[in-house]
Amino acid sequence: MPIVTRHLIDRGDGATVELFQAQASSETPTGAILLVHGNQGGSLLGATETVDNGALLRFCSGLNITAAAVSQPGFGASDGPPDFCGPLTQRAIRAALAFLRNQPSVNSDRIVLYGISRGAVASGMVATQITDLRAVILSGGVYDLRAAYHESSQGLRLAIEKEAGLSREAFLARSALHHASEFRSETMLLHGRYDDRASVAQAELFSKALSDAGVPVELHVFECGHRIPRGHARNALGHFLQRMFARVVTYH
Repeated sequence: MPIVTRHLIDRGDGATVELFQAQASSETPTGAILLVHGNQGGSLLGATETVDNGALLRFCSGLNITAAAVSQPGFGASDGPPDFCGPLTQRAIRAALAFLRNQPSVNSDRIVLYGISRGAVASGMVATQITDLRAVILSGGVYDLRAAYHESSQGLRLAIEKEAGLSREAFLARSALHHASEFRSETMLLHGRYDDRASVAQAELFSKALSDAGVPVELHVFECGHRIPRGHARNALGHFLQRMFARVVTYH
């Protein structure tokens, strides 16, 4: 059984980023996946969630790769303040990816970034900045934050106002749809048809924008709401990750 280790790394500006890692038992460097959590309903657990729910070990053992998870600013032990998927969050994710690249156990050509909900918003932007990722998986994200803001609940609007502000620049810095031409990595989008936090129309628009930009993209829409049950996404994820890591997958 892989052992999970906790690391506190520098974001690049003196702030601390929390990262958990489970390493594959292999004599040669393997691929890696970095998980970026969602909003968590105000619990602010950060990457600890992926340890507690077993996701980190499932990805590591099932794929025989290094699996890591990063806490966004203001979550877990990562220094805040939170900035709603903005430049500080994106910088934290880039620092986590750089940490993985420097691990002797990791093949830097086979790193997959997997963001969920709030993590998908930030990860989509990171994919416009780091273009040599093996692949990007985005689940339940919004890709045009201004449009999402006007369609959101009062609580979500208040969070965006507090953490990001409402300037044109703030929305643009958090809206991967408007940067689709900068994507280079193969992308998988996962979305619930009845998602009441992130409209499925956003995923459909983003999928088309990526395709029009020449990016290989898969969109999978499931009969569920915002939280996609693991059983719904299992087959799509398994086949996709098998190609990304060129190995037999036993992810479950």
